[in-house]
Amino acid sequence: MKAAVCYGEAQPLVVEEVTCASPEEGEVKIQVGACAICQSDLHFLSGAWPGKSFPAICGHEVAGTVVAAGKSVGAAREGDRVIVSLIRDCGTCRYCAAGHPYLCETTLALDIEERFRNGAGQRVYQGLRVGGFAEQVLVHQSQLAAIPDDMPLDQASLLACGVLTGYGAVVNAAKMPPGKSAAVVGIGGVGINCLQAAAIGRAETLIAIDVVPAKFTLARGLGATHCLNPKEGSVSEAVMEITRGLGVDYVFVAAGSAAAIEQGAEILSKMGCMVLAALPPAGVSAKIQPRFVVNKSQTIMGTKMGSARLPVDVPKLIEHYRAGRLKLGELIAGHHPLTGINDAIATAGQGEAARNVIMFDH
Repeated sequence: MKAAVCYGEAQPLVVEEVTCASPEEGEVKIQVGACAICQSDLHFLSGAWPGKSFPAICGHEVAGTVVAAGKSVGAAREGDRVIVSLIRDCGTCRYCAAGHPYLCETTLALDIEERFRNGAGQRVYQGLRVGGFAEQVLVHQSQLAAIPDDMPLDQASLLACGVLTGYGAVVNAAKMPPGKSAAVVGIGGVGINCLQAAAIGRAETLIAIDVVPAKFTLARGLGATHCLNPKEGSVSEAVMEITRGLGVDYVFVAAGSAAAIEQGAEILSKMGCMVLAALPPAGVSAKIQPRFVVNKSQTIMGTKMGSARLPVDVPKLIEHYRAGRLKLGELIAGHHPLTGINDAIATAGQGEAARNVIMFDH
């Protein structure tokens, strides 16, 4: 099969033949139909996160079809249409048992045994536990969620990370009730879905904050009541004017920068909640004055992958999609073949909110 392989940080990906092993116990092989490009892929490729191994196949927002299943695989059967998430869990450790599979502490076979090999016989790592820039992936059954037969795979692929994380930050982590005010700092793949979730949850005031004004058209179309650009004036002053001096009840920081976190803290109301939904590069530190957090009885929390539980959250997302509340097609900027992977990655890093999607024609 063909895959786009990266042989080092900041290197162009090379489309070449690789081999994939057969699934073992609890594992499933997926024929990839679509793989969206996420900011996390760009961080991986740029060296923003430590501890990576090369050569590697990136890509982790996958939708496709089951082609083979190993022993003890219960839910997935050949021909099933699924999305593939990077959330891999054992189901029994203390975090899984408490309903937090995204924090699973168990080391599974796929965490230590790479199943891909290139033409030279080198093992090829599955970046972010998926390796979706390939015609097939081999994953643990816990990484799958079923999708309807009539759901387009390009749109379904977005559910695997960006939509799941943004939606979960609002619904699972913050548990934001209706009628509240909210701001989203960073209108990228996660932030635009924080906006969607807050709009679905009937936020009264919904403020989009970003330094790229081209994102605001999509943000307004998905529910933003106000759009603010820090380069065009004081965001804090504007937010206080919009909220009559109160600040916002909820802030969702969906940009991995210290400036975004510090901006979020400045506009948070008394008893407000700030959720950090983006994973910054290694070494990023933000300055927050604890006295304000204490005096205002504020909450600051993090959420990994939107605190998602695939069997619970994906059906809800599909329900919102079918009802027209959750927009997916509008989030796609362009479709590219695997051979155009480097062009797709280059344009994905230009700051737009919408996703580029790699399509596989089988």
